[in-house]
Amino acid sequence: MKPVLFVTGHVAADRAGAFERLHERAGIELALFGGRHRHGAPPGAAPPAVPHRLVDQREIGALVRSGAYRAVVAGTGGRVALPLAWRASQQAGVPFVFWAALWRTPRTAAHLAALPLMRSIYRNCAAVVTYGEHVSAHVRTHGATRVFVAPQAVDNEFWSAAAAPRSDQRFAALFVGRPAREKGLAVALEAWRRAALDGATLTLVGDLGGCAAPGVLAVGRKPPPQLRNFYAACDVLVVPSIRTHRFIEPWALVVNEAMNQGAAIIASDAVGAAAGGLVRDGRNGLIVAERDPVALAHALGDLAADRERTAALGAAGRDDVRAYSFDAWADAFAQVLETVAPQPPRAGSVGR
Repeated sequence: MKPVLFVTGHVAADRAGAFERLHERAGIELALFGGRHRHGAPPGAAPPAVPHRLVDQREIGALVRSGAYRAVVAGTGGRVALPLAWRASQQAGVPFVFWAALWRTPRTAAHLAALPLMRSIYRNCAAVVTYGEHVSAHVRTHGATRVFVAPQAVDNEFWSAAAAPRSDQRFAALFVGRPAREKGLAVALEAWRRAALDGATLTLVGDLGGCAAPGVLAVGRKPPPQLRNFYAACDVLVVPSIRTHRFIEPWALVVNEAMNQGAAIIASDAVGAAAGGLVRDGRNGLIVAERDPVALAHALGDLAADRERTAALGAAGRDDVRAYSFDAWADAFAQVLETVAPQPPRAGSVGR
């Protein structure tokens, strides 16, 4: 049976399980072209259980036209990977599935120049698979009609596992992120200063030096088992991402990770996990306007003053994130692939 060609730059180490599950269901081959990597988790080796090849982006068109694949999946990564895969799929009559993450069009010259191509893909591909309803709404405004959601997920089994017991009962907030402007650290620090929470702590995880302030502790980057302990030890995860002309947070997987340990979430409305429906204001967290340290300070103060409510938000989040699993992602993606490029019956199977 022909596999599905899945074109992507990297497979982050903490996403390998998702691709393994998709391969079990649909039979995929990864075409990995490398390149820049901007996500929090470092790129890892290709999942050993999934067939894969390392390619130059310029080889992708020939791969798609080779006749070896029953469908091709690609996202927006790479300079030429997407247009080459798309055009080759049209030439070869191979169903093309676009894996979409953007829910606003960045205002860079390159993104604006690519809009005609993107609209052609949205309107004419076999299907668009999105991170969540926020992305689905965006692609529909550009003409997509065959749109499906594969929920953005982490390894819930790992992130929900027992962590080190909490030793400090003071109100604890946590920020996990990269030293990039769009992650909103400056907003978080200004909100923390304004909140002036006596005895409370804000821990910063990541390569975030030079952030000294009362009650703020920068601990550097931590490997996943240690990061899980930080999630377990906090009351609230703060995710204050902001939009820039070239970036909007597609999701923020730290939300899923922290919810698995029962942390409440304070997210800005520029965070995909909030716009996409995982973070729900008043149920499992609070949503505040981006770039608004006053609103964020009030949210921190409210949760610090009502620890019982904070714990209830965290418990609801632990329940809600169970639906955002690798299995759910793989099931949804495999169903789309079976719809657009069904596998032939196995040898010896008997039809009705």
